[in-house]
Amino acid sequence: MDFADQLKALGDKVSRLKDNVLTEEATKSAFVLPFLNALGYDVFNPFEVIPEFVADLGIKKGEKVDYCIQKDGQPILIIECKHWRETLDVHNSQLHRYFHVTATRFGILTNGVVYRFYTDLVEANKMDDKPFWELNITDLSDWAVGELKKFHKSAFDVDQILSSAAELKYTREVKRLLAAELREPSADFVRHFARQVLTTKLTEKVLEQFGAIVRKSAAQWQSDLITDRLKSALAKEEVVQEKTEELVASPAEAAPATEFTDLERDAYLIVKSILRQAVDVGRIGHRDTAGYLNVLLDDNQRRIVCRLWLNGAKQYISFFDDNKKDVKAELLTLDDIYQHSAQLLQTVATLEARKSTGA
Repeated sequence: MDFADQLKALGDKVSRLKDNVLTEEATKSAFVLPFLNALGYDVFNPFEVIPEFVADLGIKKGEKVDYCIQKDGQPILIIECKHWRETLDVHNSQLHRYFHVTATRFGILTNGVVYRFYTDLVEANKMDDKPFWELNITDLSDWAVGELKKFHKSAFDVDQILSSAAELKYTREVKRLLAAELREPSADFVRHFARQVLTTKLTEKVLEQFGAIVRKSAAQWQSDLITDRLKSALAKEEVVQEKTEELVASPAEAAPATEFTDLERDAYLIVKSILRQAVDVGRIGHRDTAGYLNVLLDDNQRRIVCRLWLNGAKQYISFFDDNKKDVKAELLTLDDIYQHSAQLLQTVATLEARKSTGA
């Protein structure tokens, strides 16, 4: 099972079992340690993953952080854990104290569901008040998996993570501000657009009236985005439907292969791990042919999600384009399939949209 599959399996486990996890210690054992294990760290090696790591604060002795991960005998990551039902907001200062007296550049505050990542971007050796990144293990995107992989034992590099941390922090803040402005535009946000649209004097009354227009415009813009994506998906589905009908009618295409190879199985499982974000995995199936593996929805040859060409010297994944052509993209490794996650999910969305309309 690869890194992404491990994390998504853990997310499923957390969602399924959390109501039965009643203590902080149980949260650590059931959720946090498997998370560290997925990152490649040996949780049974006390020289690599140290539980109850001593972080004494001056004359205050006996202070301990839940886990410290070491590399070459030096701390690289500290983790403070809480019960999964606890909100993390009130525990930020505790991790802050531990961070100050250890040599690490990174700290994680978690309840086994939400993981908040901290570093010292503002002032050296002093943990920032706000995390540079936050993830929910039960709702992981492929992008988040890619970012998390930077913390994997095999890839851990302080400089690379710090570089990403700055971008993640500011991107997170900008997205938060944009969401707030679109939901309830501030006076400055309204004035920014009013200056470019109105020719009248910008009095308080005018700005108040224009604020309502900005709010309405923002709502309509977001609605239009969703509508446009749905229309595009439906248009592409018509092309795919025509192509698959031609393929089903072709005797040469209908002959199944006799062997489902290990390579095909691994690739198929990766596609399933991506598609499970959109549909129940029980609805995802496959049909093998001599040249490629079709990944299907609802075991229906007319509902092809993608094709995997893995039997030649080079490997490919393919989708149907608007000209009814089966367009291939080369896969240097099976992990490259994750680069096509958006296309896979969009194809499923078109199939589902067509099904919901009875077409």
